Amino acid sequence: MKQYRLNVDPRILELLGPNLYTNIYYVLAELIANAYDADAKNVYIISNKDDIRVEDDGHGMSYEAGDIAKYLNVAGVSRTTETESLTKSGTRRKMGRKGVGKLAALSVSEDVDVLTIVKGEKSGFVLTRHPENGHDLKAIPDDRIVFERIADHGSAIIMRNPQYRLHKTLDAVKRNLLKIFPLIDANFRIHVIRGKEEVTIEDFDRSIMGELCALVTLGDKFKPLCDLVPDSHPDRRADLVAAQATKAIPITMKANDGKEYEYSLEVLGWIGAYKSTRGRKAELTDFPDNFVSLFANEKMGEFNILPVVGQNKLNEVYVVGQLHVDLFELTELPDMALSNRQGYKSDDPRYEAAREYVRGELLADILKRRETYTDIVNADKKKQKEAAQRNDEAKLRASVDAFRRKASEEAANALAKLGVNVSREAMEKAISESINANSPDLGLKAAVDSQKKKILISQTYSDKSFADIIYQMLVFNNVSPDDILYTNCDDEVCRVPEGRAVYDYLREFFVESYSTQKIFVLFVTSENTKVSWGAITEVGASWITKIDHKIFNIHPFRPEHPLNDEVQWQSTNRDKPNGDLWMIPLNADIFCQKIEAVCDALDYKKKTRAQNMAHLGTLASIRKA
Repeated sequence: MKQYRLNVDPRILELLGPNLYTNIYYVLAELIANAYDADAKNVYIISNKDDIRVEDDGHGMSYEAGDIAKYLNVAGVSRTTETESLTKSGTRRKMGRKGVGKLAALSVSEDVDVLTIVKGEKSGFVLTRHPENGHDLKAIPDDRIVFERIADHGSAIIMRNPQYRLHKTLDAVKRNLLKIFPLIDANFRIHVIRGKEEVTIEDFDRSIMGELCALVTLGDKFKPLCDLVPDSHPDRRADLVAAQATKAIPITMKANDGKEYEYSLEVLGWIGAYKSTRGRKAELTDFPDNFVSLFANEKMGEFNILPVVGQNKLNEVYVVGQLHVDLFELTELPDMALSNRQGYKSDDPRYEAAREYVRGELLADILKRRETYTDIVNADKKKQKEAAQRNDEAKLRASVDAFRRKASEEAANALAKLGVNVSREAMEKAISESINANSPDLGLKAAVDSQKKKILISQTYSDKSFADIIYQMLVFNNVSPDDILYTNCDDEVCRVPEGRAVYDYLREFFVESYSTQKIFVLFVTSENTKVSWGAITEVGASWITKIDHKIFNIHPFRPEHPLNDEVQWQSTNRDKPNGDLWMIPLNADIFCQKIEAVCDALDYKKKTRAQNMAHLGTLASIRKA
């Protein structure tokens, strides 16, 4: 009779079993990896009412040949030489190394049935957290060794009464497994089965590429992924999608023989950015949709290094990637994987080198491409908004012209009926009645006004640091960035639209509008103003069109006519040579007063003086002279 003896202290099973893995998909990953190392072509994940079964059509394990004894040697190193690094067929590199993956199923169930068959030879035993007589495992009779999907060779792991369950939809299970095994192909397929439902995973998850706006691939193997990214902006394709060569990083490592050698750490794979994060709601057992995973020998070693390499930037929520570094699993080098296969030792030179590359180059590259996409989309939205505004302006112009003609005609008719010698009062009354009767024709004015920029921050680039403070104070007082025109703003929505001539754009606000709403100008004046043609032009335009304005001045410059220099302006000091800005308390109060006056004039809900003074103090130094 066959005997199954576990070659490890059984207390380790109780200690490691329930704590080794934190996610059902990590457990499945280990079982799938075991199937891959057994040269299986198919893995069947079968979700039943009382168990989860994982079957594969690999070589199986022979009791007589000692395969099962080797299997039960928990934590026995499975590869120490290059020859041992290959599977029995010699066509695959082994994923497993530590020999503890077989314990993965104990994280899900206290008792796990292990069934196997090789050329008709059946074997079976119960792997449990509580072995009988210390090391002995209960044998399963041959008549109870039954497989659902395989026949002559393979293995099955049956997790009885599992404490974890698969996602309620098989598509979600498929999506999660593809995040762990992205390089599935026709030679290694995963089948997920629940009742009469079944899905087969046999290809890369192409749907991810369809959701991206930017992509960088590394290595020829991943270059074809570029073709799967939608070509929404053909003229800017090169700025959004790029196929790059494999990244090779030279590194010196001490091998298992104690000697140091030079290696090339090669990084392949891809990193992309989603168009949008809308509709992405993961359940507790799911993996998040923004991640950068690390793989070695086609097996995931760490699901997400974004928290390690990221800089907490808001647009990192759009990042997704899968990078392959096979040097992590080179047999002649020390094992750097954590025991639960959910991460790597952070101080390993290979991990440090890969991490620094992703942080310093790759992540910065994809974030820049994501920002380019945002600029393109915003520019398109601006063009559409401007087109709508010009259309409404044209309608308003036509309405005004029609009004004038109609009013004049009716006034003339009224005057003709009254005769030449009519009194002035009668003429004024007739014209007034005609205007009042035709006023509804001007109903487009409100629509035109709502589309226009409301505030212009007039400045030179040399004074940007001060203009930025004004901008931030406006936003703090509930002024929408969409309402502000600020040509040097870091926020693209405030700048002149891409491709538009600056002065043509400004002319629409100063001169060529039938709308009575004029733009409110905040002038930033300094010694730089006198040598800036653009700033001088804006001063002249505001004077000619009688536009309301406020002056924020940097001492020792003195604003002059045609600016309204007869009223008090705000004054700020600038230290040399560091350029630090500071104000005395009086001028800080005047600064807030002017910001609040702008909000009052344009109906924004301003903050209190105390709130504004406190916020201004975080942007500029307020101190005594």
